[in-house]
Amino acid sequence: MNLAPLIELTRGGTLECIHFGAIAVVNTRGKLTAHAGDPHWLTFSRSTLKALQALPFLEAGGHRQFGYSTEQVALLCASHNGEAKHVSTAQSMLDQAGLTYKALRCGCHVPSIFATLEQAPPTDLVYDERHNNCSGKHAGFLTYCVQHGLSLDDYIEPNHPLQQAVRRDVARAVGMDEQDLRMGIDGCSAPNYAMPLSRLAYGYARLASGERDAEFGASFATLSEAMTTHPDLVSGAGRNDLAFMQAGRGDWVTKVGADGVQVVGSKSRGEALAIKIIDANKPALFAATVATLDQLGWLDDAQREALAPWRATTLSNARGLTVGERRPVFQLQTN
Repeated sequence: MNLAPLIELTRGGTLECIHFGAIAVVNTRGKLTAHAGDPHWLTFSRSTLKALQALPFLEAGGHRQFGYSTEQVALLCASHNGEAKHVSTAQSMLDQAGLTYKALRCGCHVPSIFATLEQAPPTDLVYDERHNNCSGKHAGFLTYCVQHGLSLDDYIEPNHPLQQAVRRDVARAVGMDEQDLRMGIDGCSAPNYAMPLSRLAYGYARLASGERDAEFGASFATLSEAMTTHPDLVSGAGRNDLAFMQAGRGDWVTKVGADGVQVVGSKSRGEALAIKIIDANKPALFAATVATLDQLGWLDDAQREALAPWRATTLSNARGLTVGERRPVFQLQTN
């Protein structure tokens, strides 16, 4: 499969696990600058796609027409915790479109904050579609439909004009033909697309470049600025995207997707990395991302310290005893 060993785990000095995957580093010209494993591995983008799924709405000026704040734009791109600020921001987006949460078709799940903090939810907890980690994206979908007079009940269907516009703009952003995007249905019931890992990295290099992008400059600038200004709305307490964008000090536009996908774009470098861990192991994914950033020379000492918990080099058990080690075993190849 041409996947590289990226992270290995030892226990008592003996190798126990190896996590395989692929890494692509691409600049705004679409040039592959570094890689590990197959940089063109076909990968479902999952929630890394959210900022690109917002393009039809921003390109049509919907954020201005409906008076979106930067916080609301950030929630368009979010896989949030379902904290109070996330729910209230999603509700405000629906209010500005004249809708209620019952129009959302993302489904309902226990707010992610409890899993993040490893806490059991209260037995009397009441939650609804606004608490879904994708509610901001879906609120934006609905607002686009209101703006264009489109039907609301079926806005997640692949043949709906909204989703056709999303597919069109995603393809343009990653430099592909629409027909070459492989479609699947995401956890929130909306279409999602698989693409070569290098194409996903290219899309994020362009997103991070903001106004410098010749095609989507204004929209990319609005989206990337909102994400880096409000990373707490893109994710939430204890979450990776919050920690990475804080460590990036406004330069890194980062997004994690389910099942082992992460993308980080640098505004100043005009470059982005995309990683896929094939077994979807989150600690391995985060450790590989930090190691990639380090090998690329993107980290200073303060950033290495800030991201040390995500490198997670020491394995501990429930009593706090050190039982093993997690370490990167790859070296990026430059192109």
